[in-house]
Amino acid sequence: MNKYEVLYKNGKFFTSDNDNPYAEAMVVKDGKISWIGMLSDAPAADKTVDLKGRRVLPGFVDSHMHAIMLADCCRQISALPPSVNSIEELIIKIGEKRQSQSKGEWIFGWGYDEGKLKEQKAPNRYDLDRGCADSPVVIKRTCGHVCAVNSKALELAGVTADTPDPEGGKIGRDENGEPNGILYENARNVLDGVIPEKTPEDMADDLVYLNDILISQGVTTGADMGEFISCDYHDVYDLAIEKGTEVKFAAYYMWDNVKNKKDFTISAKDQDKDSRFRIAGIKLIGDGSVSGRTAWCDRPYLGEKEEYGMPVCSEKDIEDAVSFCKENRCQLSIHAMGAKTIDRAVEHTWKQKPWTDGKAPYVRLEHVAMPTEDAVKKAAKTGIAFVTQPIFLYAEIESYLTNMGIERTKENYPIADWMSEGVRMSFSTDAPATAWAEPSNPFVCLKGAVTRKAWEGTDCGGRHKVDIETAIRLYTAESAPMLGFENTGILKPGYAADFIVLDRDILEVPSDEIDSIKVDETYIDGKQVYCR
Repeated sequence: MNKYEVLYKNGKFFTSDNDNPYAEAMVVKDGKISWIGMLSDAPAADKTVDLKGRRVLPGFVDSHMHAIMLADCCRQISALPPSVNSIEELIIKIGEKRQSQSKGEWIFGWGYDEGKLKEQKAPNRYDLDRGCADSPVVIKRTCGHVCAVNSKALELAGVTADTPDPEGGKIGRDENGEPNGILYENARNVLDGVIPEKTPEDMADDLVYLNDILISQGVTTGADMGEFISCDYHDVYDLAIEKGTEVKFAAYYMWDNVKNKKDFTISAKDQDKDSRFRIAGIKLIGDGSVSGRTAWCDRPYLGEKEEYGMPVCSEKDIEDAVSFCKENRCQLSIHAMGAKTIDRAVEHTWKQKPWTDGKAPYVRLEHVAMPTEDAVKKAAKTGIAFVTQPIFLYAEIESYLTNMGIERTKENYPIADWMSEGVRMSFSTDAPATAWAEPSNPFVCLKGAVTRKAWEGTDCGGRHKVDIETAIRLYTAESAPMLGFENTGILKPGYAADFIVLDRDILEVPSDEIDSIKVDETYIDGKQVYCR
C-alpha cells in the first residue's frame, strides 16, 4: 500500500457514482481514493501515472459466485465447449485423465449441459464407464444442482435400485428401475463421506490459483455463495490471504451445513465490513435450475411429462433460517429460480422488519428467473434484493428454449419490470454454475445484459436489456453492498482504490464486441495486482 499520493491522469473514468459519473483524473493515497475529478482541478501528488486516454472503471464485484468450487473446477476436466462438444469427447477426456492417475483415484469434471452436447442428452453411468470403469467418476452439470456418476461411484456410495429418493432430490433411473448415474439436487448428497475432501491448505492453494484468473478479468471482489465443506471458511480464506490472494471475498454458510450445530453463530467480528474476507450470512437452497428442469415453477416445463421442478428445502428450514439471521443480524440468501420458490421466499420475509446494519439487504434472492408480479412488488416495498445473472440466457439458451420455449424464455429475468418497480438488484455470474468456458468473465455477462441476446443470436427479450452504464453500475456500485462491502464498487473519495484499466472503451464499442474487451491493469487498494 502506497504511503505517498499517486495521481492517475488522462484517463476516461466511469465512476459508478450517480452524483459524479465521469472524471479525467484520480488521486490515491494509502489504498484509498483521496480525490477524483477533472485534470485541471487535480491537486499536486508525489507521483503521476499517465493512463494514455484509456477507460477506467471500478473493479468488478461478482456478488454471486462460488469461489472455492470455481477454484476447484479450474483444475478439473472441463466438460464445456470448446474442450468437449459431445459425450464421446467427454469419454476420451475421462480416459486420458485415468491414464494420468492411479486405479481407484477419483476423477472429477465440471460443466456439461445437454443442450451443448451433440447427443442432446446427459451422460449416464454407462457412458462414463466407457471412459473409466475401475475408478469413480463424478461430472457436475453446469448448474451445480445435478451430477452424473459412473458405476464405481454408485457402488462406493451404496446406491442400488432399492435406494429411495431423498427428500428434495431424485435418483435418475433407467427403464428397469436401476440407477442411471444422474443425481438431482439433494440426491447428490449420497456421495457425502465417500468423496475424499480437500484440506484447507489444498483449497487455499486453489484460491490463489483462482485469484490470478479473477484479477485478469477485472474482478476485485467476489462471493462464496455456499460450499459443502466440513472446515470453517476462515480456515481456508485466512490461509489463502496469507498465501497471496488479493481479491476480497464475502462468504455465506450453507444452512444445511450449520442448522444442527447448537452453538453456531455469526459474530459482528465475522461480519467486519472493512476486512478483506467477511462472513455475510446464511445461504438456503430453495429449488434447482431452469436448465436442469428442477427450478420450482407455477407452469410446467415443455415436454411429454408434466414437470414443475421441485422444492429443495422445507417451510421449517426457511422459518429457522430467518430466526437465525435475525438473531445474528446477518443476511439471508435464498436460491430461488422458479415462481413458486420465489413466492414462498418472499412470503416468509417481506413483512419482516429489516434486521441488517448498513447498506446490505437483509434478504437477497438468488437468480430470480420467473418472479410473479406480486413478488416483485413486495420485494420492492420491503427491500428484498434480487441478485441475477445475465450470462444465463446468453450462455444456456439451448436448455431454456428446450425447457421453456421462446416466448416464456423472453420473460425470464424481467429486469425492466424490476427496475420500474424499484427493486434492489445486482449482476453476477454464478461461476462455475454457468455453461461458458470462462464462467467468471464479467464482459460476457455485461454483453448479455446490454444486448439481451444469446451467444448464437437468439433474441431473449429486448425490452429487458439495459444500457452499458446501468449494467456496469449493477456490477459494481450495486453489487458491493449486496455482499456487505460499503467502501468499494465506486470511484469516489474515501472508497478503496479498487479499479481497472481497459484496452478498449466499453462505453463506445459496439455492444456485440463487449466480450472481446481485455483488462490491461487491475488495482486493489491502490496496488497494481495485474498488468497484461
